[in-house]
Amino acid sequence: MVNATAISAPDRGKLHMQVVADIETRILTGELQVGERLSSEAELARNFGVSTRSVREALQILETRGLVRRRHGERAEVVRDDVGQFMESLVASVGSLFARDTAYLVQAMDVRRMIELEVVGRIAAGEGQLSEAVLASLDAMRNSVRNNDFSQFTEGDASFHRALVQSLGNEILSSLHGNLHTLIAGVIKVASRVPRKTLADGLAEHENIYTLIRSGNVKGARSAMREHIDNSMAYLEQAMSRSGKREEKSE
Repeated sequence: MVNATAISAPDRGKLHMQVVADIETRILTGELQVGERLSSEAELARNFGVSTRSVREALQILETRGLVRRRHGERAEVVRDDVGQFMESLVASVGSLFARDTAYLVQAMDVRRMIELEVVGRIAAGEGQLSEAVLASLDAMRNSVRNNDFSQFTEGDASFHRALVQSLGNEILSSLHGNLHTLIAGVIKVASRVPRKTLADGLAEHENIYTLIRSGNVKGARSAMREHIDNSMAYLEQAMSRSGKREEKSE
């Protein structure tokens, strides 16, 4: 059962989002346990001082985020049971925004930069341990250069960055970044529409990052990673601009 706090009159602009925030907080803090049923829609509406329509809108958002499950004729059930599941629902929500506005791809790259600059700096400083998957990714990229296989290169590229994050040993960060992998791969595909550096040049950037990390050069590793991701963002922005112009011409 949810003991809700009624929403005050000045805050009635986005009633359903305040219901979402209240219930989400209770789930994430463990106040509401997995398997527990929420109050009926009518009771929630009374407790929050909102309409049943606002409650339904709130429950729909919570279900999209993977925090509750609804079945016809039953009260909503709390289903979130671990960090990984919550991260998956979070990233799924972000991914759905791409269909409406590709500018969110740029924001995804910004998140990637924040995560990976911190990761390479800390690994270069001696935290964590570089996994064998990092070297395996580099080998895959080397093979793709020899075969001039762009698809294989982009997969090796994404795997390289994913393996670096996993090398730090932070499970929550790895879960978040791992779920972002699909979004990052999407960014790479969009950027590939624009003429860019050769696969050999791309491989050299990754090998340089790896060498700087192995040598313990914290500043150099962070700088090389920043330049690498900034270049990718530049290609992405060009691709988005060209795509927008093509759409305007077709109208």
